[in-house]
Amino acid sequence: MNRIKPFLIFIFLTNLIYGQDVKMTTEYSSKNQDLSDLLKFENIDFYKVKFTGKNISDKNFVLIAKEMWDGKLKSTDTIIDTSKYPKMSESKSDTLRLKVIAKRTEEPKLKLWFRFPKFGINKKYDAMMSDDYSLRDTGTNETIKYGKNFYAFTYILPYEKDGFKFWCAVDDSGKDVENWGKEFGIKHYVIFEMKFDE
Repeated sequence: MNRIKPFLIFIFLTNLIYGQDVKMTTEYSSKNQDLSDLLKFENIDFYKVKFTGKNISDKNFVLIAKEMWDGKLKSTDTIIDTSKYPKMSESKSDTLRLKVIAKRTEEPKLKLWFRFPKFGINKKYDAMMSDDYSLRDTGTNETIKYGKNFYAFTYILPYEKDGFKFWCAVDDSGKDVENWGKEFGIKHYVIFEMKFDE
């Protein structure tokens, strides 16, 4: 019996470590306090993102946006499909880095900038006149497999109850991301979905 327990623990840890092909980690805002304060004052979300996976720089990937209004998919927008362009990197690496900057403008629009190693992409999406939008790094809680879609980010309004506003309760709910509008009564949000080739 004592021999079985360590073996089961080994199997569990192996699955935990190798159960996904890609690991997404993020760093929010800035370590520079002045810059961090300025970002907060301007209501700007800023993420440094790192995807780690074997030879990930050699993989093509797709990034799409899904606009959700009143619990329904309104539109889908392909932000980038790298298979349509020459390889970005000549050398193989296990790390892909990018930065994401997001804010709501006065138009009102959600404005985002995706900064990849060799290029950047600006995007705008319709929004409500609310300062409560928050960009969430949803992919850090996902099991990311090559060849499978995953939710990298969600730009959401909060769930409101008894006069309080909740973002983490939505993000950490375990509910299907595309059903958040129905589950929590969120009028509008944008899902940023990715897939790395196998």
